Amino acid sequence: MIFPRTYDATTTREDFVRLLRRATGEKAFLEVGEEFRGKGWLVRLTPNPPLEIGLVRLERHHVEIEFDGLTTAERDRFMQRFALYYQRGGG
Repeated sequence: MIFPRTYDATTTREDFVRLLRRATGEKAFLEVGEEFRGKGWLVRLTPNPPLEIGLVRLERHHVEIEFDGLTTAERDRFMQRFALYYQRGGG
């Protein structure tokens, strides 16, 4: 399965940021507002309206991933690793 470079995620901002370092394999990245930048990649995390199911309210975000200067193989490796940390079950 190919993990999309733009998708909606039901996650808190804090949880997303907590996993980002491991998902990218980088010890440090630049965080400016809704954008996170690393070596050859940018992830934009934009708040969406929450998902409400009865009394349950789940935080949601739109995720966009962009690349600059990476080869196709490097992009594929990045997305495979990223998917390991962020792909969740559902249906």
